[in-house]
Amino acid sequence: MEAKTNMSNKNKIVSKAEYRESIKSNLRNAGRTVALCHGVFDLVHPGHIIHLEQAKAMADVLVVSITAAEYVRKGPGRPYFDDEMRMKTLAALECVDYVILSEGYTVDDIVECVEPDIYVKGEEYARPEDDITGKISEEKALVEKHGGCIRYTSGQTFSSTNLINTALSGLTDEVRCYMEDFITRYSMKEIRAFAEKAESFNVLVIGDIIIDKYTYCDVQGLMSKDMGYSARIQNSEEYLGGSVAIARHLSSFNNHVTLLSVMGDEQEFCARMSQELSGSMQLDLLHSSQFPTIVKHRYLTRNAKREEYRKVLAVNNIPERMEYEKDVRETFLEKLREKLEVCDVVFLCDFGHGLIDAQTIELVQDKAKYLVLNCQTNSSNHGLNIITKYTRADVFVVDQQELKLAFPVYASDEKAGLRRLAEHLHGNGWLTRGALGAYGIDGSDIKECPAFTLTVKDTVGAGDAFFSAAGLYAAAGAPIEAGTFAGNIAGALAANIVGNKESVEKVNVLKYANTLMNV
Repeated sequence: MEAKTNMSNKNKIVSKAEYRESIKSNLRNAGRTVALCHGVFDLVHPGHIIHLEQAKAMADVLVVSITAAEYVRKGPGRPYFDDEMRMKTLAALECVDYVILSEGYTVDDIVECVEPDIYVKGEEYARPEDDITGKISEEKALVEKHGGCIRYTSGQTFSSTNLINTALSGLTDEVRCYMEDFITRYSMKEIRAFAEKAESFNVLVIGDIIIDKYTYCDVQGLMSKDMGYSARIQNSEEYLGGSVAIARHLSSFNNHVTLLSVMGDEQEFCARMSQELSGSMQLDLLHSSQFPTIVKHRYLTRNAKREEYRKVLAVNNIPERMEYEKDVRETFLEKLREKLEVCDVVFLCDFGHGLIDAQTIELVQDKAKYLVLNCQTNSSNHGLNIITKYTRADVFVVDQQELKLAFPVYASDEKAGLRRLAEHLHGNGWLTRGALGAYGIDGSDIKECPAFTLTVKDTVGAGDAFFSAAGLYAAAGAPIEAGTFAGNIAGALAANIVGNKESVEKVNVLKYANTLMNV
């Protein structure tokens, strides 16, 4: 079989089916060895060239696969270049014989398709413990299962992420300046170490279970005889929200998460909770026959040109007074006492819908070894669920509206209000400020962190993601500033997930952290 150096660049770009069904057998019949390289290859630089040339020298044929944009986990706005542009760039290199698009978070689909003789990685992957994804050992095993081996190149290392962040305005000036200062105090190794330390905690999550129902529709205009909207329904989806969403975020970082809550006795919801969550966390759920599981139903429209959503209407089934049955309440408190004895960290998610009463507050404040607190204000409890009803928290999270309700006298001075709240709760914490980022307070010292993305699909759940990551980092002994960093990353990732459709994964937080620290 003739060498492929004379192939046109267009012919080098092939699908997995094309490679599997014809190219692979032709290469085998000709006795040619195949090397495989895989990556994002967002901006091809000299380091990539050296890596690919060394890989080609190891075999007769070099196949390069790139991760499809949908599966790139470097944070919002990445990859900088789309799939077609990245494949064309690689195909233009003389040393590259074939380019394939990988449609998954891992390289497994490509390894099984190509079955390379040699899987080539950069020398930074030679130590499995340094791999953020933790997948290199699994990749090695899969390659060997298909008869190949793994080898490492040793060329000079460059960083596409660093070049994009600095030369191509991949980060805003504000974020880049912040990160240039941040990395003088923290390394990626330290950021990762805090996440790893949190793996050993016994974590208890307490809070209302909420079903977030999203109905997508096309708004046709105003009704002809009224002032309401007329819309055509497209489809509906339901996501597990409230304390469940927080427990799911935490369970990505920790395998010892327990969710304690009360819900209705609807068979559909009960079955879904068991099916979707029992493998990732311990569920200790009580059921009320008197009150239903809370459902918050939002009607949304989608921007026709980009994936952004606007809420048209929200309705819910929350009773005006939700007072659970006496036996349910007593059992809940009994279980809570037991779990507080053995849990290292408690995440108290007070959504103000009836589960967290005065007895619960007193018990948690008295017995929790480490308390992470969030007391939320929303349309159904506005002005009635104020965080100052608590007197203790090791760390807390509030948003701007919640802080103003707690200390209206400081409405025009958020830093003063945050200091006053920290004094009241005898702890440290964070003020989330949406597109303005967040403040973190440690004692009387307040540091500001900018928002890491202004690209947003849906802000529902972003605060819960911040609460989860920041609180877990603080519990692991991270300085408040490092917790702010982790929380802002989680919030940015969650803001690009519709509702609570997916949880924020630890690996994505760490990969985005690595992206930001490459300045």
